[in-house]
Amino acid sequence: MHKAISLVVDGIPADDVARILEREVYATMQRHMKSAGILRRAGEVAPAMGLIGTLIGLVQMLGRLEDPSTIGPAMAVALLTTFYGAVLANMVFTPLASKLERNADVEAQVNQIYAMGTASIGRQENPRRLEVALNSILPLRARPLFRLSATRT
Repeated sequence: MHKAISLVVDGIPADDVARILEREVYATMQRHMKSAGILRRAGEVAPAMGLIGTLIGLVQMLGRLEDPSTIGPAMAVALLTTFYGAVLANMVFTPLASKLERNADVEAQVNQIYAMGTASIGRQENPRRLEVALNSILPLRARPLFRLSATRT
């Protein structure tokens, strides 16, 4: 918001301000989606890593069959790696990726509102027009219950 207002105050044309802010929103979204993609990929790979750990544990267990007291602990380690892989995928990585994507969408919408508002200020538009434009991009439940033009004293 500070940068947007600074651009308007510096006399940058409103259309240029809007383009600059759109590029910044796009670049920010790309960074966030790349991060979410990494977390999603980790969520896809974690179960496989758990299974690989299970196989390693089973190989160790089968290598020590002559000592029956080592079978139980080796089997426990083998099964725990599968459990850890599933937990990391379904309770850590995938939910984090989803939350990052949701937060990125909200941040992009807020930045879009900033861009529209500052461009409108730069064009010296009627506040009622800005209100209608801003309400058009907000979901119905997020729109204010009052209208800027309807407030009278």
